[in-house]
Amino acid sequence: MAVTLEQAQRVGYTCLKALLRFAFMVANNLVAIPSYVLYLIMLQPLRILDSKSFWYIEGVLFKWLLAMVASWGWWAGYTVVEWGDDVKAVSEDEAMVLVNHQATGDVCTLMMCLQDKGTVVRQMMWLMDHIFKYTNFGIVSLIHGDFFIRQGRTHRDQQLVLLKDHLEKYYRSRNRKWIVLFPEGGFLRKRRETSQAFAKKNNLPFLKHVTLPRLGATQVILKTLVAPQENGTPSGGDAVRKESKSKGLQWVIDTTIAYPKAEPIDIQTWILGYRQPTVTHVHYRIFPVKDVPAEPEALTNWLYQRFIEKEDLLTHFYETGAFPPPQGQTKAISREMTLSNLWLVAIQSLAFLSGGMWYCLFQYLYHCLF
Repeated sequence: MAVTLEQAQRVGYTCLKALLRFAFMVANNLVAIPSYVLYLIMLQPLRILDSKSFWYIEGVLFKWLLAMVASWGWWAGYTVVEWGDDVKAVSEDEAMVLVNHQATGDVCTLMMCLQDKGTVVRQMMWLMDHIFKYTNFGIVSLIHGDFFIRQGRTHRDQQLVLLKDHLEKYYRSRNRKWIVLFPEGGFLRKRRETSQAFAKKNNLPFLKHVTLPRLGATQVILKTLVAPQENGTPSGGDAVRKESKSKGLQWVIDTTIAYPKAEPIDIQTWILGYRQPTVTHVHYRIFPVKDVPAEPEALTNWLYQRFIEKEDLLTHFYETGAFPPPQGQTKAISREMTLSNLWLVAIQSLAFLSGGMWYCLFQYLYHCLF
């Protein structure tokens, strides 16, 4: 089929836009990430003198970095509409966020939609696949204190011990509030067939839009971060108890991400922006942690039930274009989340100004020394 001039121009414009966006993203990373690292190196004396203030500043810088990532999608027209419970109401409490996982764009979507949730982004901890440690953002996550988990049966027991140690050492000493994990343990397209075979073998529901979750990390987080009921003292070791007056983990936020036509956005699309503007839909349901069972078998059933509900939510969304109303209500209310373009421009400008400042400083030091 012959290509018309209009089609050729459209393709050319899309390629040019993608190239310019990629160049901007590379430049953004080259100034923002080194600046984050250098600022924190300079602030190491403060870390010794006043650890709380140090981690507060680190959290602000971390939030700004995530806002830069969010801006790449926001300016491409990849926006978010939210449904279900309003998580702003628990933004100052400790919460575990359970998210379904379809593509690399899920993380970018969360980076965007959590930006307007108070202090959440700067005080959150991520659990992610260990491969992300070797990406451009890996050094940032390492400094922030995120946990990189290695998948696979042979590593499972060791990784859960390391996760427990990591939470006890870093979670409350760095004043973390929310912890985000993907209990499916991988992307939907990679795990669906295995999950369906397991479900058939064990007489469990057949799921198409999610996979059956894994228990390990969820159980470790609950055991480590939930405050014992008998005395209200936060769990997690003597050092943590002294540094925190935390009430412990209080909420589980079941988060379901849905893409129109079940076509997820990946990180390449988020960066290059070659896909048409898309609205991603995010549904929240908040559970008090006291309603979550601690015993392994009961917790497994509870976690399975959450993902069976996700299956129903996504089935309804793909059929109607909206999530169903909450139980007892006749209409579901959506909320369009927004970001300030002025704020995003200010943060990007600060990143490039910081990059220029560090470059001039090192040039000066080089000439002084040599």
